[in-house]
Amino acid sequence: MSLERTLTVRVARISRQTPEILAFELAHPWGRPLPPYEAGAHIDVHMPGGFSRQYSLARAPSPSSSPDGGAYVIGVKRENASRGGSASMHERVREGDLLPISAPRNTFPLREEAAHHLLLAGGIGMTPLLAMAQALAARGAAFTLCVFARSEEHLAFADALRDPALAPHLRLHLDQGDATQRIDLRALLAERAPGAHLYVCGPGGFMQAVRDASAHWPEDALHAEYFAAPTDANTTTGLPFTLKLARRGISVPVAADQTAVDALHEVGIDIPVSCQQGLCGTCVVEGDGEGAEHRDFCLTGSERRHKVALCCSRAKGTELVLQL
Repeated sequence: MSLERTLTVRVARISRQTPEILAFELAHPWGRPLPPYEAGAHIDVHMPGGFSRQYSLARAPSPSSSPDGGAYVIGVKRENASRGGSASMHERVREGDLLPISAPRNTFPLREEAAHHLLLAGGIGMTPLLAMAQALAARGAAFTLCVFARSEEHLAFADALRDPALAPHLRLHLDQGDATQRIDLRALLAERAPGAHLYVCGPGGFMQAVRDASAHWPEDALHAEYFAAPTDANTTTGLPFTLKLARRGISVPVAADQTAVDALHEVGIDIPVSCQQGLCGTCVVEGDGEGAEHRDFCLTGSERRHKVALCCSRAKGTELVLQL
């Protein structure tokens, strides 16, 4: 794996949010400011056991002069089918530990052109959307934050949601609540208000339900961040093709069972990667998006016309031109 930049942070505080979710506050070991970020950003966390996972920053950016020193906050859900990452964070990481992380990256930003921001958060998917809501409230923007959880016991970051600045904008859906505590997705998304943009993050089933209910929305008004690629997604294999590197004037063959990133690495061209599922945007480069078979989950429709996520996407035909 290639990383653009690695930082070391100290685990300043760990707090229990729900039976399954812990919040980790990450600070600079010597109290210095951490790199700035915008709401919607995420970091790679490298944890004991050699695992690396991406986590959204769950608090709006704060100045380094604030009481928390501009610390990062992430939420980590202990997954029953954990491949080791969430288990490592829950079982092996303690307050005071040092962890390597990446600098923040943002493939899920707020859109400045939006007249209204509709934020839909399912479970732990609240993390980037909470930061967005806080940032929008601070600047007096128009937004609605809809939070979907099983019950009050499973509502993460409940204290942050009680902030009076968020109260007028918050709608809460509890699966185990009464009828007044439920949101009908199809009714909510039936009509798009002029200039409204939709942001969604949560488990796979929730994401699909939102996509189904918003199928009539313009593609560029819908912004999603996935935890993992859908189970039926093929992000690796396909027909062989050739990468044409326009700036270098060379061509690189990509085998049927090989990714574009791996093919480039074989000839000594280093492309940073992280999730390797088309989720995080680390490997996105400029190129002929019209000629690409896009398999990512991080680019918008308009971005796909001139960008390609190399960890998963392939050529529609026999050649794909990249600005490399």
